[in-house]
Amino acid sequence: MLSILLALLLAFAGVVLLAPVYIGLLQRLGFGKQIRIEGPQGHQSKAGTPTMGGMLLVVVVMFLAMAMRIEDVSTLPPMLALVGVGILGAIDDYVNARTGIGMRGRYKLVWQTGVALLAAFYLQRHFHLDALNIPGIGEMTVGPVIFVLVAAFIIVGSSNAVNLTDGLDGLAGGVLVFSFVAYLLIALVAAPGVDKASQPNLAIFCALIIGALMGFLWFNVHPAQLFMGDAGALSLGATLAVVATITGQLPLLAVIGLVFVAVTLSVILQVASFKLRGRRIFRIAPLHHHLELVGWAEEKITVRFWIVAALAGLLGFSLFLGSVNGFS
Repeated sequence: MLSILLALLLAFAGVVLLAPVYIGLLQRLGFGKQIRIEGPQGHQSKAGTPTMGGMLLVVVVMFLAMAMRIEDVSTLPPMLALVGVGILGAIDDYVNARTGIGMRGRYKLVWQTGVALLAAFYLQRHFHLDALNIPGIGEMTVGPVIFVLVAAFIIVGSSNAVNLTDGLDGLAGGVLVFSFVAYLLIALVAAPGVDKASQPNLAIFCALIIGALMGFLWFNVHPAQLFMGDAGALSLGATLAVVATITGQLPLLAVIGLVFVAVTLSVILQVASFKLRGRRIFRIAPLHHHLELVGWAEEKITVRFWIVAALAGLLGFSLFLGSVNGFS
């Protein structure tokens, strides 16, 4: 527990101390966010706010992870996801800052899928995973190939879901904190199907991410001085799913990441409804922008989503404990 607390505090302090210098550097380089005109009009005032803040989190977390020497079979895959997808996100942020339009979706998807397949294949082979622990049902054997495909699909989906949620100041960062807290606690408890012992290094890695996110929120809460950008949203979403896979609780991500699921579903339903019926369900998607247009203040949406994320994390951890104790 002392190592976990130390990791959290060091990551928090590292981001808080480096962020002002990093923000100044981004401003000098012209890495300001360009806001799309089809979004809420109130967001146009945010144009020019430095983006690519997620890369600072990636650097701080990786530096401290290496300094604390926590790299092992349980932490190498999420490190790969954090760095591999973080580079993709940084490139997308750079292109957005220069042109106003990010990388083509197909190129990002190919990159994300490659990293996801590598991580899923490594985890399956090392931990001999061939089953999914379904909350409230129990273990369902699917076989190695299906497991790799399902895990890769969820890793890519989680990456994009967090990116969709990153639309308000402090929103994605705060929700991610609660999600990683839930998996930190799970990593400290025996994880059926993966390792009967706890995974302390994975818990420390989660603490590093939590501390870095808290430091980032110091500058990202409304009005934001720094945006996470794709460098943070895409990489942290993928990393969260990899962590969920290592703990043996991948399907539980649908509960712990309830906010991300709801935001993604709002986009899917909006697109499907418009294509099939020619009508929109929401004024605009994702969900948080719809709530803005119906009159909710940005800060209110963010805090209420944080509350939902905290409750979802508690529910997910409770379901996990139930499965450990044979109640599923």
